[in-house]
Amino acid sequence: MTENTGIPGLGEFLCDYPQMAVRPSAGDRCQLRGRFAFRASFRDMGEITDSYELSIFVPSQFPRCLPQVIETGNRIPKNANYHVNPNNNTLCLGSPIRLMLKLSQKPTLPGFAELCLTPYLFAMSHKLRVGGRFPFDELQHGTKGILIDYADLFGLKTPEQARYALQLLGMKKRRANKQPCPCVCGKRLGRCKLNAWLRQFRQIASRSWFRTSAS
Repeated sequence: MTENTGIPGLGEFLCDYPQMAVRPSAGDRCQLRGRFAFRASFRDMGEITDSYELSIFVPSQFPRCLPQVIETGNRIPKNANYHVNPNNNTLCLGSPIRLMLKLSQKPTLPGFAELCLTPYLFAMSHKLRVGGRFPFDELQHGTKGILIDYADLFGLKTPEQARYALQLLGMKKRRANKQPCPCVCGKRLGRCKLNAWLRQFRQIASRSWFRTSAS
């Protein structure tokens, strides 16, 4: 069953997290369900060993599309203050492009677990144990927070500039290069040094994905 899914690193993931197992799922997604146990440390916060009951829904387009994760054990309060999306109870692990950029370093299911999921769970366990704020920087809730993070990633100043950059990434490169640069330098994108930086993001997602994100 694990060989037929076509998900990069699925077998390794199941070896690394033996309490997780493939479960039936509707559509073309693969569902992994069970107890996700981890051990992690960060700076002066010490080491945390913990586990959560999770369902991980991995799309067939992975790693160019991100998995969705739901905590099923009711340890994490289901509200935005704990970075849980209120419309579907999925965990908000970070802004999608930042997560995909991390995942591009290791585009496998174990890479997603290590680089995207475990840092969130480490921060959650720390907050649940000691209270207060999350130990890492937090995004503002909703689209505004995501666009602020994208502006930081793209090297831009405002959420509006970040949204425009998403629109350009949703175009063919030849067309995008003829448009005004989102950094408002007065040049076309193709003549600004920002173009080389934005080009790397085309490698982690499709044009249609960026068009949807910009809408």
